[in-house]
Amino acid sequence: IFNLQALEHVNARLLELYPDDEERFDIVLMTNNHAQVGVRLINSINHYGLTIERFCMTGGKSPIGYLTAYLTNLYLSADSEKVQEAIEAGIAAATMFTANKDVAYSDTQLRVAFDGDAVLFSDESEQIVKEQGLDRFFEHEQLNENKPLAQGPLKGFLEDLGKLQKKFYAKNERLNCPIRTFLVTARSAASSGARVLKTLRSWGLEIDEALFLAGAPKGPILVKIRPHIFFDDQMFHIEGAQKLGTIAAHVPYGVAQKYHKSA
Repeated sequence: IFNLQALEHVNARLLELYPDDEERFDIVLMTNNHAQVGVRLINSINHYGLTIERFCMTGGKSPIGYLTAYLTNLYLSADSEKVQEAIEAGIAAATMFTANKDVAYSDTQLRVAFDGDAVLFSDESEQIVKEQGLDRFFEHEQLNENKPLAQGPLKGFLEDLGKLQKKFYAKNERLNCPIRTFLVTARSAASSGARVLKTLRSWGLEIDEALFLAGAPKGPILVKIRPHIFFDDQMFHIEGAQKLGTIAAHVPYGVAQKYHKSA
């Protein structure tokens, strides 16, 4: 359900530019199946021409305990309970949802889109929206415009993407970089966007494109962006993205989860 060709293209470009450097994407297939099914998995991977060298088959046990040992930067699974377990262990993780339409994705540029609050950033501002309303939220963000937001669960993954991007920039490949990142947020640029951009700057991170939707649906914008994956903490946005053909990943973090469960 995830376009591995784009990852492999990034790796091929990095190998070409940095033949002695092993800092590239490393995909680990984790499953709680028994080792006996390994041959079938290997045959499937070879059939689709994928480069996955590392397997973790736990024979019925949860693989979450192995994530730290594998130095995991991002854990993706269709099992929401395992994803929640990973988040609680401090590992960036999200539950994958396939798109409801077939959409063509780039094989030569990895495109990753992130929501802001409770994904890249903490849920502190979202708590104010839920508990005190939008007017208080706008006031709070303007008062704290110069105070960076605390980091959210996927900040480290954006940082990792940024490190790889800088390798291309160092070789004068900025305009031809095979990784592109997007911030797609329901925030309004005029009333609450400055704090987000200043937070990224304070972290020393760049985002290639920032789209402030001021509450408009995210699905139509994602159709134009065509990211290989879109991360959001609210199922409402995940479902909207799915309907229009975007592979979306739910990050079970922050105050929105309490409201989602109660609903």
